[in-house]
Amino acid sequence: MQTDEVSLKKRAESAAEKKATYGEDFELAKYEEGSKVSKPVKDLQTLDEESKKTLLRVGIIPNEEGRSGSFLVLDNAVSHSSHKDDNVELMSTHEALEKYEWLKDYSWNLVQVDTDKYTAKTYLENADGYFIRAPAGKKSSMPVQTCLMLDSKKVSQTVHNIIIVEEGASLDIITGCTAKKGVEEGLHLGISEIYVKKGATLNFTMIHNWAEQIGVRPRTVVQVDEGGTYVSNYICLKPVRSVQTYPTVRLEGKGAVTRLNTIAIAHPGSVLDLGSRAIFNAPDTRAELISRTITIGGRLVARGEMIGNAKGAKGHLECKGLVLTDKGSQLAIPILEANVDDIELTHEAAVGKIAKDQVEYLMARGLTEEEAIGMIIRGFLDVGIKGIPEELKTEIENTITQTAFGT
Repeated sequence: MQTDEVSLKKRAESAAEKKATYGEDFELAKYEEGSKVSKPVKDLQTLDEESKKTLLRVGIIPNEEGRSGSFLVLDNAVSHSSHKDDNVELMSTHEALEKYEWLKDYSWNLVQVDTDKYTAKTYLENADGYFIRAPAGKKSSMPVQTCLMLDSKKVSQTVHNIIIVEEGASLDIITGCTAKKGVEEGLHLGISEIYVKKGATLNFTMIHNWAEQIGVRPRTVVQVDEGGTYVSNYICLKPVRSVQTYPTVRLEGKGAVTRLNTIAIAHPGSVLDLGSRAIFNAPDTRAELISRTITIGGRLVARGEMIGNAKGAKGHLECKGLVLTDKGSQLAIPILEANVDDIELTHEAAVGKIAKDQVEYLMARGLTEEEAIGMIIRGFLDVGIKGIPEELKTEIENTITQTAFGT
C-alpha cells in the first residue's frame, strides 16, 4: 500500500466515530453493509414495472430516450452502465481508477476522508460509484442519467462519485436517489467530487425520492476553475426520515460562476437539514444560492453560506420558506463572511405562511381556495429548473396538489 493510501486509511479510521456537525447521529452498526455483488441489468427496460416507475419518479427514463448514457447502482454494486455519446465518458469509479493513473490525484481530494463518520465509512468500505468525464471541448447534446437505489432493507449504501468536465466542455447530469418499493428503512451515504475546468459548464440536477425511515448523508464538494460555470438543482419533495447535506462550491478561478437551487417539502416525521456554501477564492467570481422550502409537518433547516476571499466577488443568498401547518417548523440560517474589501454579498431570508390576501385575490378571480393555494405553491417552488422529464413534472404536480389539500 502506498504512503498516501496508508495516511488516508489512518485518517479515516480515526474518524470512524466522528459525529457530523449537523443532523441526526445515525448508529452505523445498526445497518448491514449493502451487497457489493452485482445484479446485472443489461437494459433498464427489462426491469419490472414497479422499478421502472420508481426510476421515473427521480427523472430516470428507462428507455434512455433523450439521454446520452445511463448508470444504475443497486445497494453497493454497479448493475448497469451504458452510453451512446462519444462526447462523454461513463463508467464505475473503480474501473476509472484502474484505467487512469492520474485519477488518483482527484479521488478523495475535495472531500476529506475524516470529515465525519459517514465519509470515513465510505472510504474504508472502498465504495464504488460513477465516474463521468466530458473531454476538453466536447459538448454533449443530451444529459447523462444516473440512479443510486437502495435495493435491500436495513442496509447502508456507500457511494463515491467523481465528475470531471474538462476545459471548454459542457455536460448535463440528472441523478436520482431512491429506494425500491418495500424498502422503508436504510442509510444512504453519497460522496461526490466534482471538477469544472477552465471555461467548462456543468448543469447537475439531483432528485431525492426516499422512504419514511431512510437516513441520507450526501457529502459534495465542487471546484470551479477560471470562467467555469456550475449549476446545481436539488429536489426533495417526498417523505424521508432525515436528510443532511451541505454541498460546498469552491470558486478557484477568475470569473467562475455558480448557482445552487434547492426546493424541498418536509412531511410529518421528516427532518431536512439542507444547505449550500460558496467560497470565493478568485477575483470577479459570482454565486447565487436559492432555497425554496415548505413544511407540512416536518422540521426544515435551510442553511446558506458565502465566504468572500477575493476582490470583485459578488454573491446573493436567498432563503424563503412556507409553513403550512402548526405542526411544522422552519429555520433559515444565512451566513455572509467578507475577508477582503471590494466585495458584495447580500442575503434575503423569509419564513412564514401563505399570505391571505394572495389567496383571496386568486379566489376573487374564480379559483377555489385549494386551486389558489396550489398556484401559489407552484410559483413559489419554480426556480427555473430545466431538463426535467415529463413524468417527473407530473409527479411534482401531484405532490403540489397534495400539499395544497393538506394530504
